Amino acid sequence: MSSPVTIVGAGLGGLVLARVLHLNGIPVTVYEAEASAAARTQGGLLDIHPWNGQPALEAAGLIEEFRKLVLPGREAYRVVDRAGTVLLDLPDDGTGVRPEVPRGELRQLLLDSLPDGVVRWGHKVGGARPLGDGRHELRFADGTNVRADLLIGADGAWSRIRPLLSDAEPQYVGYTSIEYFLFDAETRHPATAQAVGAGSLFALAPGKGFLAHREGGGAVHAYVQLKAPEDWLAHVGSAATSAASTTSAVSARLAAEFEGWAPELTALFSAGDTAPVVRPLHTLPLGHRWTRTPGVTLIGDAAHLAAPNGEGANLAMLDGAELGRAIAAHPGDAEAALAEYEQAMFPRAAAAAGEEDVYELMLGADAPHSWIAMMTGGDEA
Repeated sequence: MSSPVTIVGAGLGGLVLARVLHLNGIPVTVYEAEASAAARTQGGLLDIHPWNGQPALEAAGLIEEFRKLVLPGREAYRVVDRAGTVLLDLPDDGTGVRPEVPRGELRQLLLDSLPDGVVRWGHKVGGARPLGDGRHELRFADGTNVRADLLIGADGAWSRIRPLLSDAEPQYVGYTSIEYFLFDAETRHPATAQAVGAGSLFALAPGKGFLAHREGGGAVHAYVQLKAPEDWLAHVGSAATSAASTTSAVSARLAAEFEGWAPELTALFSAGDTAPVVRPLHTLPLGHRWTRTPGVTLIGDAAHLAAPNGEGANLAMLDGAELGRAIAAHPGDAEAALAEYEQAMFPRAAAAAGEEDVYELMLGADAPHSWIAMMTGGDEA
């Protein structure tokens, strides 16, 4: 079985690519490991930038639908110290250019814009191999396989397609993020809701802190940030350990790390309504690139994984839009399309990743003042 364009990964980048191809009448199939669109929570709010994410959605013909997803007032930002003292409070005055939308709703918008059957759920790729003449074979975990005439890896940090192009592997950056949700926060956790404010909260100190933001439906989405060894929580939990026990063990470790912090801040993990999701942060080498290889390329984190800096999802969507347009502009000449896309993508991704180290600003030796200086252009007054 063969597909003219085969995408591995139904994240935002892969779906924008599929949508742009669909608009141009180009058949496409997307293979996704998850069993369905509802298989897991799709993360929190995304600020969609006017220089990459929004143009990608325009190319996908979805900019007006995107605007309907925007949560008003979420471009407010607050910085506090470990005692909860407000050091900077920037309200959303309506002049911001990076509107916030729920990632899950944006993904569903993209899914709904594609015909039924384009996304094949429950297809976990185990590997891929070249067949010659630019064609590749995908092998799935269930033992089946398909042939791809043009193969796009949109499968994230631990891409199964990347080894066709590059030996690079993600490396730990020294920081770990632990994710929680608090539901109905205004009623059930009013002190914490007040501390977070109307938009995003940064509670920062050297080596540790909290990021949190208001989502729809009264939820607060929190990320505990720690400078820690990659195996910091390796001993917590096992296949035989209950989820409740693992949650308790993680919370105990965090309580020790954040001893003496304001209770309305530590409630972001101690009062969490969901099991912790632990994410050690990884990057690919700065300026990661590969030699043009017939019939295959990468987009998004599969191509240029970087520590979270607000650009990842936006860049992935722009990658998808630009690659889709290049394929449409070169009918019958996939190599010209891939070369054109990569020539622009490599420097674009390197420039975005090479900007200031966000985690050093947030959690370095001068935190939280280094972060305030960044947000105010150097003026903390």
